Amino acid sequence: MSGAHQPGPGQLGADPRADVAIVGLGAMGALSAWRLASRGARVIGFERFRPGHDRGSSHGDTRIFRTAYFESPEYVPLLQRAHQLWRQLEQETGAELLTMTGGLAIGPADGELVSGVLRSARENQLPHRLFDPSEMNRLHPQHRLEPGDVAVRDEEAGFLRPERAVAAAAARAEALGARLMTDTEVTAIKAADGGVIIETSRGRFAAGRALVAAGAWTSKLLPQLGLPLEVERQVMAWLSVDDPDSFSPQRFPVFIRELAGGRFRYGFPTTDGRSIKLAVHHEGTGADPDSIDREVEDADLLPLREFAREKLRGVTGEVVDARVCMYTNTPDERFLATSPIGLPGVTVLSACSGHGFKFASVLGELMADWILDARALPAIIRTA
Repeated sequence: MSGAHQPGPGQLGADPRADVAIVGLGAMGALSAWRLASRGARVIGFERFRPGHDRGSSHGDTRIFRTAYFESPEYVPLLQRAHQLWRQLEQETGAELLTMTGGLAIGPADGELVSGVLRSARENQLPHRLFDPSEMNRLHPQHRLEPGDVAVRDEEAGFLRPERAVAAAAARAEALGARLMTDTEVTAIKAADGGVIIETSRGRFAAGRALVAAGAWTSKLLPQLGLPLEVERQVMAWLSVDDPDSFSPQRFPVFIRELAGGRFRYGFPTTDGRSIKLAVHHEGTGADPDSIDREVEDADLLPLREFAREKLRGVTGEVVDARVCMYTNTPDERFLATSPIGLPGVTVLSACSGHGFKFASVLGELMADWILDARALPAIIRTA
């Protein structure tokens, strides 16, 4: 991606100053690069690895897309716009990124999940269906419901392909004129001459503004900001199924399930014809992104095997694959977009708190609007 001569450590990049430098080309950075470049901004982006890599938070084959958002009805307009933008990226790149399967929210009728989904669906007039246990057993027998459990089907839900989506957005940004430098570590960001200087492993580069989308590395890169971010290690696993056809996207919607004690599990239909992906939402351990344990142990898999045994039918305990990713959390799990007083010209976009990937397309658009037009952000996004 960056075959041109690179400046030495003491030199300033010879290219004309970019309008916006983007630090980190994971979900948020790559989608922001696409939206900024589509507006005609001169973009330069830096990625320590390569877009679509498996070292951060934007990997694992699938990510849930859902619209009847149990966290708050305020997210729904953002999700509706995100859906449009994901489809636009598909059209512009020819990549298949979003598969709509419907989505099930399963749990106690008065629990946080089901009641939240119903609230979002009703307030925003979203298509949905409420199933009692007998209907669930008839329509979705793969799930075992407990006494008192119900399910809500969000018709506007499905899954995204994260590695493919990040790579497509990065490639489209380049096609629109962005310069993306991979295998390039950013070591410092400084205000200078009415703009910013980005110091990297390949030299120093100037830009009018900077967008930091460094995910789990944000606090390491900008420790002086004291951002309230905590990195959490998460494990996802693919368990084999007895009858893959019954777990196809046409027959097995994405799902989230609320368990006792406010715990959550979630899962996906098969994409490999032999297994389904299951994961725990939160409940992980604190981690350093540079030294995180990427080996998956039996203890990591126990909650998922237990869930499959007790709450699902036709899912075995055989693990086909397992991977580690990271959540970068804020205390209230809301997204954070802030322009620190001590770093004029710098915007930090971070802390997806484990539910942000689906929003990457619309957050990229919002960053373009904020950086280029000073347009206010929706109230649901924390700015301080």
